[in-house]
Amino acid sequence: MSKRDGKKNLRGRAGRMQGGRGSGRASQGQVRLWGRHAVEAALKNPDRRHRKLWATREGIASLDGELPADFPVEYAEAADLARLVARDAPHQGLVLECDPLEDIHLSEILDEELEGPLLILDQVTDPHNVGAILRSAAAFGAAAIITQDRHAPPEGGVVGKSASGALEIVPWVRVVNLARALEEMAEAGYWRIGLAGEAEATLAEALPSGKVALVLGAEGEGMRHNITAHCDALARLPISNAMESLNVSNAAAIALYAVATR
Repeated sequence: MSKRDGKKNLRGRAGRMQGGRGSGRASQGQVRLWGRHAVEAALKNPDRRHRKLWATREGIASLDGELPADFPVEYAEAADLARLVARDAPHQGLVLECDPLEDIHLSEILDEELEGPLLILDQVTDPHNVGAILRSAAAFGAAAIITQDRHAPPEGGVVGKSASGALEIVPWVRVVNLARALEEMAEAGYWRIGLAGEAEATLAEALPSGKVALVLGAEGEGMRHNITAHCDALARLPISNAMESLNVSNAAAIALYAVATR
């Protein structure tokens, strides 16, 4: 691929290979991502080890940067790429196979004393919602999202496409016990606020001046009782009575905005 003026080199294959989150893999030990923003962000992420890129020539031309000369690329038609991704997925002429990201432990996030809020998702399993939440988390400077490993979607193409590159930006911590993780957040000085439609206080009224951990439950069921019990306060978003609730990804975006502008 010839170089184009004004474009920097993409980072290409990253140096680390430490295993991953253990899920969402196209084959054993690998993840498949698609779409320009998701693929481009993964190529620029030094913490990704890239295996192979399937692409149309138009897809390659759309990338913001240059691939290394020896990068493994297989050119294909758009119809051929469609067979590599989820049904009807908008691959935009780019499909990347790579290693999963390295595991991130909650203690690493808590030890860094990051400024942004933590976002805890209790049994939010729809990959489109989690991807959209990652995108909002990146936009509003969240320190990390935390999910329970057994009740969250795998790292993969649907999450990556919905996240529009944020999968490579926002730390995603998977824990075994979400209640225990909330206890660790409290010990680290976070005020844990659970979003619940039945709460008396609005989120603006409940927000403290210090570190915040926002907890959101799945649509319909909401937070589990044990998770609610591990919150310091419950708060609601002041939505119109004409609507019972918001989509969880919309609620997350509004809550993150509220924290960012308090």
